[in-house]
Parts: sequence; structure tokens; C-alpha cells
Amino acid sequence: MISIRDITVFLTAPDGQNLVVVRVDTSEPGLYGLGCATLAYRAFAVKEIIERYFKPLLIGRDVSRIEDIWKLLMVNAYWRNGPVGNNAVSGIDMALWDIKGKLAGMPLYDLLGGKCRDRVDVYRHCNAGSTDDVLALAEEAVESGCKTLRVAYTGFDAPEADAAYLCLANRCKQYDPQSYRKNIVSLLSSLRKRFGDRIQFITDIHERIDPPDALKLMQALQPLDMYFVEDPVSPEQSLWLKRIRALCATPIALGEVFSHPGEWTPLVQERLIDFLRLHLSAIGGLTPARKAAVLAETYGVRTAWHGSLDMTPIALAVQTHLDFASQSFGIQEYYGYPPHTTEVFPGTPVYRDGALWLEDTPGHGVTFNEEAARAFPPHSNPTRWTEMRLPDGTLHAP
Repeated sequence: MISIRDITVFLTAPDGQNLVVVRVDTSEPGLYGLGCATLAYRAFAVKEIIERYFKPLLIGRDVSRIEDIWKLLMVNAYWRNGPVGNNAVSGIDMALWDIKGKLAGMPLYDLLGGKCRDRVDVYRHCNAGSTDDVLALAEEAVESGCKTLRVAYTGFDAPEADAAYLCLANRCKQYDPQSYRKNIVSLLSSLRKRFGDRIQFITDIHERIDPPDALKLMQALQPLDMYFVEDPVSPEQSLWLKRIRALCATPIALGEVFSHPGEWTPLVQERLIDFLRLHLSAIGGLTPARKAAVLAETYGVRTAWHGSLDMTPIALAVQTHLDFASQSFGIQEYYGYPPHTTEVFPGTPVYRDGALWLEDTPGHGVTFNEEAARAFPPHSNPTRWTEMRLPDGTLHAP
């Protein structure tokens, strides 16, 4: 039996986001696995759970028993399915899958059944403060081979900036849902006019307008033939999806803030969404994600896993392996990591010609440069960007 010998947690912030990396060392000399446990806005809490509670529980256990260990960690505190605890579980889970791939001498996608496709297509973000700037970013993305673009206005120079949807780091932000609703339709209309039908478009409402207005916006976007619209309502208001579905054909994506199967299972089973957008570490890692992908396949729903910068390249690689091996794959979100992050994480998936490409090595293929990571220590700055307020000062969903 190969057992867990040690567990180490690293915090690093190469591009300003706190990232959490878990290393599981085994009784086999030189054999270890890496996992992502990143909850950027509660990173120190995740580290504490792993080091104080998980490590003494897991030392000496068989590394091959991934399902058993995942279940043990999920129920160990009795209460379960929250983002802090789930991210801690994810760090162990991804590391154990990495170890299993190395033991088998296989890339992760082969352990998951082998490739279903030859490439994993992505969508890129084209966000700026003016229509011209968004168009310029879109031209650049299309030139790189990308066929699906996620677009939005950001910054004080957005149309009607005194009351527009704002997205600036480290400060309180004010936005007017009605201005946002009008401006995003205008922006997407300009993009559709510029690119015609050869490019597909996505936008993210981010729960920031009330459900009746979300329905109006979804109807207004229907003639533009969107690839999907993300988060038209919050998870707490998911019953509104039935009304939106009955009155509008615009495809719906939902799920990046989910942490419990009870949140996404009924939406998939009732076909109330078209794309399932889970954040893999927030649900507990690869083990639950592969099950969610099979559930989605059963009901004709596709996956579009969350691919933000507040996750390590380890997590991006793990979900890209799942994308290759899953019949329910739809598209993969991709921001693009800054140079410091790729320096800290050799083997980061590579973007080329509108798709992500993996290191074809055993496990998930991403390594961790501990020395480089030490140059980017974590921070304890309070989270500011989630403080989104309406013009009258009311706090709204981020």
C-alpha cells in the first residue's frame, strides 16, 4: 500500500489573487500530488482546515482510495457543503487524482475514460469601458482563433458612467441596473453587426438585476442569438428560471457560486439551464465534478466550468482534462494567466488557436515552483469588489 506521508499547504499571490496549493506526499519516495484549494477571499481559513483537521486525519491512509477519502472529508465535520470546507476537500482530492495518474503513467483524461474530442474550445473575455475598446479586444481575440467571446462594459468610462455597471478592483462600486440593461443590449448589437454570425457571444448578468428585469433582458437579447447568458438570476431566485424558460429561448448558464449538489441537480433534471458552470474547487474537486458532468449528459445539459483567475492553473488543468473526457462538454472559460502565475505553475495549460492544450504527462501535468511562489506572499487585504451598491446605496449581489 502507498500511503499519505505528509500534507503541505502553500499560499501565494503571483497576480494579486491569493491562491491555495496543496501538496500530498506519499510513502513512495518522490511521488506526490498537487491540488487546488483556492477560495481567494478566505484563503487562510482553507489552509487552517487542511493543516489542523485534515492532515492528522489522513496521514497513513491509502492514496488509492479517492472516493472513500473524499466522503470521509466531506462528512468529517458533520456539517458539509460550504465553500470553505469544499475547497479544503478539493485540494486533497485533486492531489490524489494527480498521484493516481502518475502511478498509472497516464494523463488524467485517460484515467477518466480517454479523449472524446481533439481540442477544448474556450471563450475569452473582452471587457472594457467603451464600445470601441470592447471591439478592439474582440478583434484581437478573433484574430487569435477564438470563436466565442464574453463581453461586458467595465470602468468609469462606460456609457452613462455616473450610473453604469462598474467593475474596478479594490473599491466600492456603484451601478444602475437599468443603465446596465440598456447598455449591454447596445454593446452586443454592435458586436453582432460587426462580426455577423461567424462569432458567438456570451454575457454575464452576474445576478445584478432583479428577476423581472432579467426576463426583459433575456427577451431583448433573444434576436442576437446568444451562445448563453450567465447568471440571469441568483441561486436563491432559481424558481424564476421556469418563467424565463417559458417566455424566452436565450440559453442560460448558471452555477459558479454553487457548493451543494442540491443546488444544481434539480436545475439540470428539469432542463432549466443549458450550461452548468461549476467552480470545481468550490464543490469539492474532481470527484464531484465528474459526477456532475455525467448528470448533465443524462439530461442534455452541457458544461462550461468556471475558469476565473481566482483559481490555480492546477484547477484549470484538471477541468480541461475533464473537458477532453466528458461527452457533456460545451465550452471552457479562459481568462489567460499573467506571466508571474505561469512562472509559479510550470505546465499551465496553453492557449492556442481558440483552444486549451495540456501537457501530455502523467497526472494533471502542472507543477509548482515553491521558490518562485515565495516571491509572491499572500495578503490579508479585505475583499472590496463584492461591495456592489445601487445608486441609492443599497447593497446588491456581486
